[in-house]
Amino acid sequence: MKREFLINIAFLLTANLLIKPFYLFGIDRTVQNTVSEADYGLYFALFNFTFLFQIVNDFGIQNYNNRNISQHRQLLQKYFPNIIVLKGLLSFTYLLLVLGFGLLAGYTLPYFSLLAVIALNQVLLSLLLYLRSNVSGLGMYRTDSLLSVTDRLLLIVLCGALLWGEVLPGPFQIQWFVWAHTVALGSTALLAFAVVRKKMGAVRLRFSRPFLLMLLRESAPYALGIFLMSAYYRLDGIMIERLLPEGQAEAGLYASAYRLYEASNMVGFLFASLLLPLFARMLAKGEEVESLALLSFQLIMVGALSLLAGVYFFRTPIMEALYDSGSAYSGRILLYLCCSFVAVAGTYIFGTLLVANNDLRPLNRIFAWGLGINLALNAVLIPWLKAEGAAMATCGTQFFVLAAEMRLARRTLGLRFGAVLAGKFALLLLLLVSWGAWLSAQEGLAWYWAFATLLLSGTALALPLRLIHWRELLALRRAS
Repeated sequence: MKREFLINIAFLLTANLLIKPFYLFGIDRTVQNTVSEADYGLYFALFNFTFLFQIVNDFGIQNYNNRNISQHRQLLQKYFPNIIVLKGLLSFTYLLLVLGFGLLAGYTLPYFSLLAVIALNQVLLSLLLYLRSNVSGLGMYRTDSLLSVTDRLLLIVLCGALLWGEVLPGPFQIQWFVWAHTVALGSTALLAFAVVRKKMGAVRLRFSRPFLLMLLRESAPYALGIFLMSAYYRLDGIMIERLLPEGQAEAGLYASAYRLYEASNMVGFLFASLLLPLFARMLAKGEEVESLALLSFQLIMVGALSLLAGVYFFRTPIMEALYDSGSAYSGRILLYLCCSFVAVAGTYIFGTLLVANNDLRPLNRIFAWGLGINLALNAVLIPWLKAEGAAMATCGTQFFVLAAEMRLARRTLGLRFGAVLAGKFALLLLLLVSWGAWLSAQEGLAWYWAFATLLLSGTALALPLRLIHWRELLALRRAS
């Protein structure tokens, strides 16, 4: 199973690293530099606002379905027609809630129309993720990897034409960016539906009230987890925009660093999307999961610590190179968010394992505590330190969640990770910081080459520490 994981995560990362960085740095960054800081800050706040209602939009169906189909693939034909109907009902309710609360929050025209399209995009994204959960649940990991980058590839083409092709008259508008997402997500969802339909044949929609009620009951714990996570992930952008007099501009600055944080999280999400069906299948068969959990944890933490060391030394040059508004201030925001990613990287492993093991009630308690901590920290730090305070709050929240999840995984699954592994990570970080200090002191070396060298050094330094093993890399090479 470890070999299967390594082969598929290599393919998944390769596909995403070829497409998504180009989208992030070529398209998203250009959009943010083209429109005003206030316009992008408003978009960022509205985008986060729509996430607060994800409990209705998804209701935990994606994770519930992925786990179920991975363990019982024969259930696809029974579940799929009913879940599609349920998704339609939930999506309609979600749109009503977002628009209703948007009006109550004071989002009037033209903000209201922008909010409506962003909410529609969330519906399409939720549908796409559900369809992909069937693809990965059936073991079609490489097909799912290709689907994971299709929407971004389409966005590169569409936004590239709008930004540089002069397809529409006048300067680029944030509304064009939002509508391009609609087209890209809708097209990719149709493609994913075609893949699922090919595996199961004709689809006849069904409305079975008892079955739908059973689905809602079974997926409710997953839905609660999504709501709590979405809240403490997304409240910072909303609170910045609402608590500060210059909230939209400050949210725009925060968004510039947050986009890089989200790009890093992409790697964690890819690990989780592959690990959930693998963990679920292994647990259903009674197989041992500790070795795969620790392998994936070590791999992702090596990358996260390498990135943290690189951002620590070159945070200001990174932000100044990428954004017109880049400064030492936005560099500090990036550093705190990158520190958060170290914790988030771990939660993608242990949180996914706990979901696969159906430990949802204690996991949701952890998320509830995380939400409370995040709200309290943001309420204190944002008025005092503005966007930098929000980044600090995110960092504190994520490390609390990681520590609690690791403790829960140790208690329920008997995972063994202790002082030796922590010592290896601490030594790796010390070596990276020492190496980074020397690289940053070399006057003739451009910062971006030093940054790239430091990122690549993580793997080399992890090998003698046995955080990455030669045998596993050789097995991967033989498989390719």
